[in-house]
Amino acid sequence: MRIGELAVATDTPTSTLRYYERAGLLPPPARTGTGYRDYSREAADRVAFIRRAQAAGLTLAQIGEVLAIRDDGRTPCAHVAGLVDERLEDIDRRLDDLRRARDELRRVRRRLDVLEPSDCATSDICSAIGAAD
Repeated sequence: MRIGELAVATDTPTSTLRYYERAGLLPPPARTGTGYRDYSREAADRVAFIRRAQAAGLTLAQIGEVLAIRDDGRTPCAHVAGLVDERLEDIDRRLDDLRRARDELRRVRRRLDVLEPSDCATSDICSAIGAAD
C-alpha cells in the first residue's frame, strides 16, 4: 500500500509515517517501479503498535527499543515490564507533585479570601503567597 493508504488505514499523518521511517521505527518500505513507497500490511500493524505504545506513555526511543528486541527475534515482554514500571513510578512522582501544588494553591486561595489588599505589607509582593499558615 502507498503512504497515503497507510495513513488512512492507521489514522496517522503521512509526515508522521515519514518521521517513523527516518527514526528507524518503520523499516524502509519497498519501492514501486516509479519510486513510490510500497508498505506491507505488517507496516500498518507496526504503526498501530507505535501509536498504542505512545498512548500508554512510552517515548519513541523506548518504543524503538521494544521494536528492536522484537526485530531481533526475541520477545520484549521483560523489557516492556521494566519500561512500564519506570513510567508508573514517574507518573506517581508527578501526581505527588501536582497534589502538593494543588494543596498550596488552595492555601493561597483561602488567604486571598480573607486578605484585605490595603493590609498587604509594602515589602511583600503578594502577602497571600508569602504568608505562612
